[in-house]
Amino acid sequence: MSFGRDWPMRIAAPGLLFAAAACVPSADTGARPAQQPVAEPAAAPTPVPPRPPQRADFVLAGIAEQGAVLVGQVPSGTRTLTLDGVVVPVAADDRFLIAFDRDAAPSARLVATRVDGRAVERVLAVAPGRWRLEHINAPYRGGASSNADFERRRPAELAQIAAARNMAVDSDGWRQTFRWPVTGRLSGFFGAQRVYQGKPGPYHGGTDVAVPAGTPFVAPADGVVVLAAAAPFTLEGNLLIVDHGMGLSSAFLHCQRLDVEVGDRVVQGQQLGTVGRTGRATGPHMHWGLKWRDARIDPGKLAGPIGG
Repeated sequence: MSFGRDWPMRIAAPGLLFAAAACVPSADTGARPAQQPVAEPAAAPTPVPPRPPQRADFVLAGIAEQGAVLVGQVPSGTRTLTLDGVVVPVAADDRFLIAFDRDAAPSARLVATRVDGRAVERVLAVAPGRWRLEHINAPYRGGASSNADFERRRPAELAQIAAARNMAVDSDGWRQTFRWPVTGRLSGFFGAQRVYQGKPGPYHGGTDVAVPAGTPFVAPADGVVVLAAAAPFTLEGNLLIVDHGMGLSSAFLHCQRLDVEVGDRVVQGQQLGTVGRTGRATGPHMHWGLKWRDARIDPGKLAGPIGG
């Protein structure tokens, strides 16, 4: 018997068929083709915030004049700011505030020193103010019983006022648009030189609003109470001082009643007390005084026309 040369293939073929059949899944096993892994979507890149525009010079808002306030921003990269050689604080967003006294010089020098050592300078021409002369029918010593009593009490009162104005306060009230603490008839004007029963006195450092005694007055901007007189002062009577930050503060004189205490944080429009006629006053009125450091400021230049 001859099997021929293809014998091995003839023997192997049935086995191959069996093996192939064994690899085919039966219809009732429920097996599914293998799933290909799905790629995770790529994370979106985090957007880079645009860099703020760089300032090569000062940005100022307001008018440089006696009794007025200027606010602005320093050049980018400023390390220190000075006004006539005195350091001026700068906020984290590069904003600052300066002001000019009633008797300020006709020019002021603003200098920003940058981190690279370069200085940016701006010389400001300070416009003069116009002041009146007022005659007041009240003794110069105010609520003191005599000149000797006034001389005895006044140094301690001035020390309290100085200490209050030197307190370090964190407040953003200086950024706000100021409002009048009370509205009514203007009876005394900022900057006017006063003559008390024939005796010339210093100029009037605030603005007087004549309203009935007991009229509530409110905070012109946010701030912190740094002085609330426990007893009437000789000239100011019941005195309240609120610091608005950056060296800017409000003083309210001749009050009948105070509704806040030292350390209280107040918000714009909050009632602070009532109007009176304590201290050196000829009738009930609110004396609102504003100061930036030692510079006295005209409230009307910061708050605008009364009732407006």
